[in-house]
This record gives sequence, structure tokens and C-alpha cells, in this order.
Amino acid sequence: MQDNTVLHADELADRQIRESNYISRDLSWLQFNDRVLDQARKTERSIFDRLKFLAITASNLDEFCTIRLGSLYNYLDYNKQRFDYSGLREEPFRRKLLSGIRQFVTGQNQYYVSNLKPLFDENGFKIARYEHLSPADADRANQYFDRTVYPMLTPMVFDGYHSFPALRNNRLLFGVVTRAETDGTQQNQKASFIQVPNNIPRFFEIRHADGFIRFVPLEEIIRNNIHQLFRNIEIVSISLFRINRNGDFTLDESEDIESNFLEELRRKLQTRRRGRVVRIEVLEGFDHWLLRLLKIQWDLDEANIMVIPRESLVDFAGLNQLIGHKDFKDRRTPLHPPRRPVSFPEFGSRDIFEVLKERDVLLHHPFDSMDPVLELLEKAAEDDNVLSIKITIYRVAKDSRVTAALLRAAENGKHVSVLFEVKARFDEENNLREAHRLRQAGCFVIYGVSSLKTHTKLLLIVRQEADKVYRYVHLASGNYNEITSRLYTDVGLLTTNETYGSDVSDFFNVITGHSQPSAYRNLITSPRDMRIQLCNLVLREADNARNGLPSGIVIKFNSLQDKEFIDALYEASRAGVPVKLIVRGICCLRPGRIGLSENIEVVSIVGEYLEHSRIYYFHNNGDPKVYIGSADAMVRSFDRRIESLFLLEQDALRKQAMNILRYNLKDNVNAYVMQEDGAYVAKTHNGEPLFNIHKEFFDVTREIINDVKLF
Repeated sequence: MQDNTVLHADELADRQIRESNYISRDLSWLQFNDRVLDQARKTERSIFDRLKFLAITASNLDEFCTIRLGSLYNYLDYNKQRFDYSGLREEPFRRKLLSGIRQFVTGQNQYYVSNLKPLFDENGFKIARYEHLSPADADRANQYFDRTVYPMLTPMVFDGYHSFPALRNNRLLFGVVTRAETDGTQQNQKASFIQVPNNIPRFFEIRHADGFIRFVPLEEIIRNNIHQLFRNIEIVSISLFRINRNGDFTLDESEDIESNFLEELRRKLQTRRRGRVVRIEVLEGFDHWLLRLLKIQWDLDEANIMVIPRESLVDFAGLNQLIGHKDFKDRRTPLHPPRRPVSFPEFGSRDIFEVLKERDVLLHHPFDSMDPVLELLEKAAEDDNVLSIKITIYRVAKDSRVTAALLRAAENGKHVSVLFEVKARFDEENNLREAHRLRQAGCFVIYGVSSLKTHTKLLLIVRQEADKVYRYVHLASGNYNEITSRLYTDVGLLTTNETYGSDVSDFFNVITGHSQPSAYRNLITSPRDMRIQLCNLVLREADNARNGLPSGIVIKFNSLQDKEFIDALYEASRAGVPVKLIVRGICCLRPGRIGLSENIEVVSIVGEYLEHSRIYYFHNNGDPKVYIGSADAMVRSFDRRIESLFLLEQDALRKQAMNILRYNLKDNVNAYVMQEDGAYVAKTHNGEPLFNIHKEFFDVTREIINDVKLF
């Protein structure tokens, strides 16, 4: 009877989701991760590139469960009300979300087992269990256990004398059920837990004379030798599992004292490691008595349990060892060398300071290298005429050239101000370390701004020259990270234009001091007024359409979630404005609904590079307004982050940005079209030549963008 009640409730929930004018943020994200998984399904890719995308989906899902599923449990555990965009309350939405996660995990594992794993042998390797090993190879694996692995393992028993151990998040774990006396009863059973080390390789490599490599999973080696940890005792069962803990936290920033803020951040990072468990992955054949114990201990039910087939692998992120293996380097798709920037073709042969005094430069990464930005910063660090450098940092590369240049500038006596956002999720500890290094070198470091997260990307260099003081400015959508700039698509502007210089100077005074300028000329900022300004730009297009004037909106961003902005787009659609949205990930807007959004099209681009650019285009009756910057259309971007979008003034750069949008809309290789029900289908070619923007952008020239039009 209870099952029927739950089934009826789930049917009502599905109907409510279908009827809502808004798509659930979290269910939309699951659709996005499936589009990433679809890259692993593309048979034209090498097996290593396909495994790369499979590993990305696993890492994505871990983060999603840690943050989004964890956030939901913050409401469930403390009896707080929460309504999803679909109108669902906490418990029905929990069931719907976990059902979606399970469905994704099932598809993930089925594809790995049936379609990817059979290709391993022909590509020169195998992920081998012990039954696949020759006696000599098994002996080598056992010796590795004795020498290296065994000393690292610590069984942790749970019984009347020992408390339940604090098992680590996102780690492979063994649950071992033992019995001291063989009387056949469960009363004498005990559970012990072993954490699989994560500071040694996931796979033990056995290389054969012909070059073939057998990768033996570390968990297989431990399972086969686990009896050495439980001598003179009966092992009833050995179960492999893994957990996701709630890592969603908010900082108590009631104190203004910096040291208290940093201590609070460090404390919260510790609690992330001990957060409540929200998901368990268990390998098929697990012990039911043990699983029941875990469910009671962590207050979970069957919905939280994901069973992984025995032929599959727990935690596909471990495949990165194979993907990055030196023996397979030639079989992976190499990174394409960047082209010469369209607006800076002479880069490398002219002084960058002189070029920027002549003209603005728009960079489109990874098709354009990030080197012009790095060269500007590195030259500024050494230049005697440079007076000061100000920069916002959200994420930096390991061994970062950006950090090195700032340290050098400080050593050379320049004033260096760094707003280092230490709350950048999952980079908090690295950012704390890097910020401390800069501070020790004499940089003026600000650890974020109050309860806001600083997500804007800005650089300001002040240089005294013979005729006057120049401000060299960089504004961008992407992080100051030279590694990800080769993997993410981003846009950035280099300029000495006084309007930008004045706006950025004022903005730095706001975020590092206590200033409130009356107005910016080319910047739209949050949390000040970004939502209202963007909505006004949308509604102006609606007014133009109602008055019979030409209109149109094209926007490219990572996520669309803010209801007020979505409602403005709905109004524009009802007024007859053609709206084209390029939304990589979450999209809570429902396109193509009669009477609501039939003039709105949504596509998602997912392919070789991570789409990270934000470009906002408004037709404006033939006088286009084009903004680029760091902000998505999300509640967090408008209300809880310091973000900036900036207007492109020069016509040539506007056209370059418009061409980026045009190419995105033209893509028929990486594009997925969103349906009215929230599902996505791959864009069809319709007999047209294949157009892959991740290849086409490397061939863009000034001639291509001279006469670009979107409507």
C-alpha cells in the first residue's frame, strides 16, 4: 500500500514538472552531464578521449552530489522548506533527483561495460582482475601489496568498544564483515573499514615484452590480500563502496576581523570532510547486513544507494591514470596550436604596450593564446615605469605564471593589490596558500569581500609614460589560469581606452575599499544592478518589436536560472522578439511553449573544449549592444557575487564577438537543441556540410567577420 502511495506521488510530481513554466535547475544539470557522456559515445574519438569524457562525467557527478544534493539535505535534515522551480517540495524532489542520478549512473556503467571496455585489448591494454593474471603477474601484484600497500592500510573496527570511523569523502572503501566464532550467527559479526590509499596510483601496471599493459586496480590487489589484515579470524564478506558527503556550506561572516574569517573558512573546509553522507556507490555483491548497518548509521534509504556492476569500475575518475599515460600519448588528440589573434596579428613582434595604445584587442581562447595577457603582466612586473598592478583572482594554475609575475612585481617595489577569492569552490585551500605567498612578498591581499564571492576577472596596470599616465586594462570571462585557457573557450579584452580605465579603477575602489560610484559608463556590475540592467535591455527589445522595429537577442552563457531574467525573456518572446540562447549547462527556461516562449530557441554546445564564454547581444534597432564578461544569468551571479559585464565599444570587436555567436548557432557537430519538455536532441545536419566550431574558430580571419549579421 505504501509503495502505491509513493508511486502515485511520483506520478503527480512528474505531471507537476511537465506543467511548470520553469525547468528544475538540478534536473537540467543531469541533462547536461548526459551531454558530456554523449562525447564518450562518439566513435570517431580515440578510446582515450572517450574515456576522458567518461571520467569527466564521474567528477562532475561527485561535485553535484557534494554540493547540490548536499544542499537539498540541508533542508531535509533541518526541516526547512524548499520549493524547486518545478514547485516540488523537499521529499518528492529528493526521490526525483536520486532517481535521475541512478538512471544516469546505470547508463554510464552500461556504456562502459558494453561499448568501451571491449576496445581495450585492441588498444594495447587491459584493466585486469586477478582471474585475468598469469601466476607470475599475480605474484608481482602480491609483492607490490606486501612492499607498498600493506603498510599503508589501517583496519578500523566498529563495535561496542569502538565508535563508527570517520570515513573519507570520495574515497574507495572496503567494508569487511568478520566473525570470531563460527557458530553461524550474526551476533558475533563485526564490521571493519579500510580506506584505499589515494596517494599511490589507482592501477598497478604490469608491462609485457610486446608492450601490452595490464592495469590491475588497487582495490583488486587489496581484496585479494585482505586476509593478511585479519589473521586467525573468519572473513564473512568483503564489500567495496564509496560515499559522497554533503560539502555545501555557508560561512558565518558576521565578524569583520580578517583572521576570524580565514579561521572560519578553514573550519568549514574541515566540516566538508565530515559532512553527512548523501550517496553510496556499492559494488555488486555487497553484504546486505553491512549495507543495512551503513544505512542506519547515515540515515539513508534505498534511494541513496547506487549499485555498480561487477564488470564495471567504482569511480571512473581513476581512469585518468590511463588517459594520461605516456605510452598512449600519440593516440590522444593533441591540443591545436593557437592562431594569431585576429585583432593582434603581429603579436610577438611588437611591444604590447605600444599596440594597446593604438587599439583594443579582443582575445578568444583557446583559439587565441593567453600569452598576450601573460606577457603584459610579466612585462609590467619588470618595467620601471609601471607604478601599480591590481588584479582579481578566482582560480590560478599550479606553478602559475600569474602568481610568479605578481611576486616579481612586489619584489621590484611596485604597488600590487590582489583580490584573491579564497571561497572559490574546491580551490579554497590552494587559494589560501597562494594568497599567503603573495602577502608574504609584500602584496596587498584582500581575501574576498564580505559574504559575496568575487567572480569578476579584471586586471589594471598603471604606467607612467612620457606624455601621461596610461591605464592598461584586461577584462574577461575566464580565470587567470594559463592551463585552463587552453581547454576552456573564453573571451577577454585588452585596452587602454580611458572609459574602461576609469570604470575599472572605480570598480576596484568599490571592491577593495569603501566607494560607491554614481555610474559606470561601460560596465554592468553585480550585486549592484546587473539584473535590472539586463532585464531592461531585454524589455527594450520587446518594446521595439511591439512598435514594429527590428529586434533580436542572442546570448551565450554557462547557465540560465534567474526567474526575473527568464520572465523578461518570456515577455520578449510574447512581443515577437526572436531570442536565441546558447546555454552550455543549466537552463531553467522552457523554450517553444505556445503562448509563452515559442520565439525562443535554446542550443547547448558540448564538445572538445569547455564552453565558458559569456556574450550578450541585443539588436537595439540596428545599433547593436554587445557585452562580454564573467556573469551567467543566475541568482547567485546577480545577488551573491561580484561580477562584471562590459560593453564593446569598437565596431570591429563587436563584429568579432557577434561572429562567435554566429558560429555557435551554425555548429551542427557539438550542438544539442533543447525541447519544450526539457530534453535535448543532437542537432541534425540536414544535408549541410559539417560545421564544428572547435575546428572552425582556428581559421577565423578579419575578412570573415567584416560583415557579420545575426538577424
